[in-house]
Amino acid sequence: MSFVACGLRIPRAGGALAVVAIAAPLLAGCGSAATTAQASVTKTAAATAIPRPSSPRPGGSISAASSAPRPSGPPTALPVAPGAGTLPQSSTFPSTDSAAFDHAMADLWLAVSTGNARLALPAFFPRAAYLQVKAIYDPGQDWDDRLWYDFALDVAAAHRDVAPSAHLVRVIVASADAAWVAPGVCDNSVGYWHVPGVRVVYQQHGQELSFGIASLIAWRGVWYVVHFGAVLRSAVTGIVDDPEAGPGVPGPAGGC
Repeated sequence: MSFVACGLRIPRAGGALAVVAIAAPLLAGCGSAATTAQASVTKTAAATAIPRPSSPRPGGSISAASSAPRPSGPPTALPVAPGAGTLPQSSTFPSTDSAAFDHAMADLWLAVSTGNARLALPAFFPRAAYLQVKAIYDPGQDWDDRLWYDFALDVAAAHRDVAPSAHLVRVIVASADAAWVAPGVCDNSVGYWHVPGVRVVYQQHGQELSFGIASLIAWRGVWYVVHFGAVLRSAVTGIVDDPEAGPGVPGPAGGC
């Protein structure tokens, strides 16, 4: 399971695990299966020719040329709620035993299985919430050109590893590793719950396989994906976080 730059991590066992099984009917309700994919679980990054300038603006955000291609696709499987992320943050601990979490993970799997990142928008940290969280120069552009851009690249990389016949089995969250990130830490003006190293377990060709979600953070008691393949990266490339045969190991704890 990776949490530091470029998907590398040192596995650490231990900690209570919250295991969430996503039922097949739920997945069927969110959309169709993938049409094309390759069945490889050893590749950790896929090169891409999409350019993105890496010169930071004041305050640490990363800009991109206005002509750079943008992730696009059909309407989302589950529409993003109007005003998502606009209400103030709360300290409610996010639950994995909820319809909201099930739907989010189903949408993430739908995005991976189809290669269409936009289908996971309801599962991705809301832009309006990010504007409240980050005390940096132009957090909106940072969301557009770094968070969402990198997420779309990572979805494309994971899609190449998933066969059309693969299906989601469960998602493992090490709830004991979740921590409250206080205001003032990691360039944040608002606190939030954070958990690293979530495992997405799926079955492919009769074998149980898995990959990681680098980072989830919560808004008003709901977990959202904020970094998928890696938190940081040294190149503009899609990354698959620690693909493993079997469920893999969640964690380790830490990070923002």
